[in-house]
Amino acid sequence: MTGSIAAYKAAELVGLLVRMPCEVHVIMTRSAQQFITPLTFQCLSRNPVLLSSFSETSEWKPAHIELADRADLLLIAPASANILAELAHGMASHPLTEIALACRAPLLIAPAMNGKMWSHPATQHNTAILKERGAEFIGPDSGMLACGYEGAGRLCDPQVIAARVSERLGNRGIVPESA
Repeated sequence: MTGSIAAYKAAELVGLLVRMPCEVHVIMTRSAQQFITPLTFQCLSRNPVLLSSFSETSEWKPAHIELADRADLLLIAPASANILAELAHGMASHPLTEIALACRAPLLIAPAMNGKMWSHPATQHNTAILKERGAEFIGPDSGMLACGYEGAGRLCDPQVIAARVSERLGNRGIVPESA
């Protein structure tokens, strides 16, 4: 997950995915950690949260390669404008972008940002590049944004994202009702 006020919705999403059941491994950017703590996601996912490229693993592989190899799906939610730019341009400056470059599983992106940022030509160009490479986008939704503006940029409802994850994984899990 990336830095966004929508991080609180990511906590609900992780809970839904775990109850499907999915094995969930959370990777947080530094910006994401400004909105919500890694401990929240460690408790919800029942797995360590990857914060650094130098995190130790039980495997001989670096954590970002181990997780990339094990993934059935890479979901980035919420996805900031910054992460879209980094992904579109092949940057690998932190664990999330490193995993994205090494991962061969499908990529599902749920953007969340200010509407002006979402509609900016650079963000739309980066989105088009990622779609051309096979990434699937879910959202963003429209409505009142945390910044006080109204428009496109809201993270999709966690139930909707979880349902799409279930579909992408071949309906292996049933999306539980929110707690």
